[in-house]
Amino acid sequence: MISIVAPAYNEEDNIAELARRLREVFSANPEYDFEVIIVENGSWDATWERLQVECAADPRFKAVQLSRNFGADGGITAGLSCATGDAAVLMVADLQDPPEMIAPFIKKWEEGYENVYGVVTRRVGSSVLRRMNSQIFYWLINKLTGGSFPRNASDFRLVDRRVYEAVNRMPERNRFLRGMFFWSGFRSIGLEHERPARFAGESKATTAQVVGLAIRGILSYSYVPLRLITYMGMGVSVFAFAFLVYIVIRAEFFGVPFAGYGTIMGVMLLMFGFLFTMLGVVAEYVGLIYDEVKGRPNFVVRERIGL
Repeated sequence: MISIVAPAYNEEDNIAELARRLREVFSANPEYDFEVIIVENGSWDATWERLQVECAADPRFKAVQLSRNFGADGGITAGLSCATGDAAVLMVADLQDPPEMIAPFIKKWEEGYENVYGVVTRRVGSSVLRRMNSQIFYWLINKLTGGSFPRNASDFRLVDRRVYEAVNRMPERNRFLRGMFFWSGFRSIGLEHERPARFAGESKATTAQVVGLAIRGILSYSYVPLRLITYMGMGVSVFAFAFLVYIVIRAEFFGVPFAGYGTIMGVMLLMFGFLFTMLGVVAEYVGLIYDEVKGRPNFVVRERIGL
């Protein structure tokens, strides 16, 4: 049994095509049973109604409706909590994760790999800003985590039951699933593929949301930003002490120069800039801790079909 989990947020124009292409995958792999769990993630269009039609037509299709939008990771978490397969495929409902890649994923799983993830070689239809953000994110997170994240790895993947059950047991509230799967340490391999343009509709992920996800992912898996605060403080202190010694010696031999207003203000603003940057990093970590302490669930279900 292979479970396919796909969050859908305002994807009314993609549901029918997604179901058609998944059925083609089912027909091409008759040695496996499949179940599809599509998570309607707080849509305001007809996504839920389209899902009801597909579930009524094919019992292999099941649906979960969340009470509001809980983000892509929240939607996937909701779907994984319902999965029963020996392996689970995680994908998005906009068809930018090509269903045809499921068969190669299964083949690698049969070879003994427990976490088979997609590696995006080209993003068709993505803006230059989006591609640049992606490259910066992978470069930065690998620098801060010692190369723990394969470059251009996506959330599109097949994971063994042992993997997704281990992730399901993790109680984190700020979930960065891509990192959680790699952190779990199971045998992994990447398969390259192009990320096609959306079949229909427009991307719901804004630049601010993407940047927010990147920041959460970095802070969840690296303490380097906190250590940088210590290093920066030590460096500034050493520089200030050396500068003070220089001023004392200069005053002793050459007298006290006229104290320029611009210099004083420039140094003050620079130091306040460092200070508030450091406080901002600490505040981000405190915010993550606050979410964990509240202990709220990662998703709230309104309705289920077939589950």
